[in-house]
Amino acid sequence: MATGNFCPDAWLGDGDSCKFYKGWIDEKTLAPSKRGEGMLVAVKDFNTKKEKHFELWQSDVNFLGRNYHPNLIGLLGYCWEDEKLLLVFEYMPKGSLNAHLFKRSCAIEPLSWAIRLKIAIGAARGLTFLHNLEKKVIYRDFNTYNILLDENYNAKLTNFSLARLGPSSEEVPVSTVIAGRSGYIAPECFTTGNLYLKSDVYSFGVVLLELLMGLKVNDPEHPCREQNLVDWLKPILSQETKLKTVMDAQMEGQYPSGAALQAAQLSLRCLELDPRSRPSMKEVVEVLKEIEAQAPGQPFKS
Repeated sequence: MATGNFCPDAWLGDGDSCKFYKGWIDEKTLAPSKRGEGMLVAVKDFNTKKEKHFELWQSDVNFLGRNYHPNLIGLLGYCWEDEKLLLVFEYMPKGSLNAHLFKRSCAIEPLSWAIRLKIAIGAARGLTFLHNLEKKVIYRDFNTYNILLDENYNAKLTNFSLARLGPSSEEVPVSTVIAGRSGYIAPECFTTGNLYLKSDVYSFGVVLLELLMGLKVNDPEHPCREQNLVDWLKPILSQETKLKTVMDAQMEGQYPSGAALQAAQLSLRCLELDPRSRPSMKEVVEVLKEIEAQAPGQPFKS
């Protein structure tokens, strides 16, 4: 009823194992309301013909139903009736970070330096919260698709289908099968089959690069590289004179050069091959806050 019987006009998009619809509910009673009235919500409809659909649905319920944080998507309710599996989330009007960085459209405004930092800090706080729970959680699927933005560009992590309980210590691994979106997966998952809390830190480093450069981690059409974004940029990130040539042109050079260099160097630390050499997400937040607090200095010239 809230989605108009999942009508085409309510369709928001498709995921790997689901469809998303918008709907309207009463803010107080949570009962369905007429189109355009009450509170707008997002409804995730799982494809029950896909394997492991119940496990994917259950992961979201388990993690989001038990844990609340301003930088995690809010789970408002769920449905498990016969074979129908649904989740009801708060609606995020700005959509995904991926759309803002990579989908060129007159309806999507370029992200400023300040907004990019705000998004990075919010997403980092979400990961920090997960890593510091009593039963620590490894998110395992940190990427630009899973960072959603509200009307004020506050970042919230979504899609906990791959999340799993982690070890009690940052230094202790858990064995795992390789899972996640290509380009964001930490190298130790491939080389050793081990997963650490700091495997999420590597994924954060990739997203931070994408925020700074406006380039996809895997883009075979990019004329300047046959490597992925990380391998191509690593030699450049510590050199201020070269860094300005690869920063996202959509920002038109409107950012302090020292702050940009500090952010690039932070991404390098997150992308260390040895998980033990990467900073914790708590430290990442602290550094990003220091960068955000810097007074506007000499901007890079386009």
